[in-house]
Amino acid sequence: MTAPLALDRHPDGHSFNLSPRQKLEILGAILLALFLFALDQTVVGTALPKISTALNGQSLYTWAFTIYLLTSTITGPIYGKLSDLYGRRPIFIWAVSLFLASSIFAGLSQEMWQFILARGLQGLAGGAVFPIALAVIADLYEPEERAKYGALFGAVFGVSSVLGPILGGFLTDNFGWPWIFFVNVPIGLVSLFVCWRLLPPIKNPEGGKNIDYVGAALFAAAIGPILVGLSNKRSLEWTDPWVGGLILLGLAMVAVFLFWESRAKDPIVRLDLFRNRTLTISVLSMFLAAFGFFGAIVFLPQWLQVVKGLGATESGLNLLPLVGALIVGATVSGQIVAKTGRYKVVILGAMVVLAVGLYLMTNLRADTSVSTVWLWMAITGLGVGPSFAVFTALVQNSVKPAVVGVATASLTFFQQIGGTIGLTIAGTILADSLTRELPARLVANGVPKQFVDQFAAGGTAGGSALDLTGTGDLGATILAGVPEAFRPLVAPLIPGIVTGIHEAFALAISSTFWVSIGAAALAAVLVLFLGATPQRFISAEEREEVLRS
Repeated sequence: MTAPLALDRHPDGHSFNLSPRQKLEILGAILLALFLFALDQTVVGTALPKISTALNGQSLYTWAFTIYLLTSTITGPIYGKLSDLYGRRPIFIWAVSLFLASSIFAGLSQEMWQFILARGLQGLAGGAVFPIALAVIADLYEPEERAKYGALFGAVFGVSSVLGPILGGFLTDNFGWPWIFFVNVPIGLVSLFVCWRLLPPIKNPEGGKNIDYVGAALFAAAIGPILVGLSNKRSLEWTDPWVGGLILLGLAMVAVFLFWESRAKDPIVRLDLFRNRTLTISVLSMFLAAFGFFGAIVFLPQWLQVVKGLGATESGLNLLPLVGALIVGATVSGQIVAKTGRYKVVILGAMVVLAVGLYLMTNLRADTSVSTVWLWMAITGLGVGPSFAVFTALVQNSVKPAVVGVATASLTFFQQIGGTIGLTIAGTILADSLTRELPARLVANGVPKQFVDQFAAGGTAGGSALDLTGTGDLGATILAGVPEAFRPLVAPLIPGIVTGIHEAFALAISSTFWVSIGAAALAAVLVLFLGATPQRFISAEEREEVLRS
């Protein structure tokens, strides 16, 4: 009869001798570091206008986001491989230390290039935090417990997505923009101390003995142009060389990268892992879930601010139903899978609920009540929450311990790429739909044709550019752009113009949810091909190997 696997032993043969309390302390420190990383993705948004003004860097505005996205996304799979080879502890401690140092550098920046460099270093550190943090869950807890604890990661991301803009605005208005970075230091030091004191030297030398430097360089050369091209799509057309050209270049480099990795002795990305049906379906489903969720949900704050006239803080607080439901969905699904091991029905139901929530969002209009949108957000959050908990556990439980870091990093990489592509496509749909809907809505609200033609082109009666989706008193902004001699003629039309813009903007946002519905539905179809058996636990052969070590 096979003896049970000891709770303090890991399948690679190490004995950690960690008490449940010590495991919880490590988990708390890991979640704290993850919170800082997730928060840093959103906290900068509300402060960046003041930062770029203070550092005279308006022309480099978008690079504060792009560089962070580049460095954090590209390095994720590389960090996963390094953590398997050299251990989670040194890589994680180095990453948190770099994150804190670069946060101080960002707060002390005197010029925009310094700030962008600091943001790149923050991304370089943050790229390690997410995959390694999830891999630590697999190292500390047995397979049947991973979904339960993995649900906490979804909760952290949900809270940070709402708290980030609120905290960024509060600190910037009351203490100055550098403090959105300085506040990272005391929190990060707590995480750093606990991990330095308790995190065991978890590593899997069986996962490889060398670093594939050529593969790492090719990976960066492939993903970098794609991400930059997608970022440029915010202001350029798909056919522009800096959008379509870069994406095509990146795709060509992807082919070169795959060719190299298929022949590399010790590749950065283990292509053979994707022969595992459970892993492949989980990774693709996570990509689609992120594509569907982040690709559309990001525009809800704009609806709240532009159409409903709420402030940044208020719009953030109105996302709490979404975040709360996401946390509930992640936590409950993790508990169910942990107790029953039956993951397929849970995740299939979640994808269906996500699609339903997104479908309800297509009914968004200018006169839709905020309380109604709360309900729609709650349904959407309940649907997307389980993806954070269940897919991670599925991936980790379907591979050998020696490659948990690489497998987890592959999942987080596709999640980030899915969100980025979804956001880009949704932004394109939003702009196209707004251009299409605006003339009809203006005419329906009594605006003469000569004014409609100019507003359809995004201008005012005076011909100057106008941000139709900006916040504040839109009517006053429009009137200020009209030559003084014509203002008496335009003033009576302002209520109809504003109403027409709000109606068109609401319709444009609602149209972005259709592509998200398609992504969620496709994810549900993929989940049907998962095995119906309980999640894979450690086999008897693996247990015997551990006990012999």
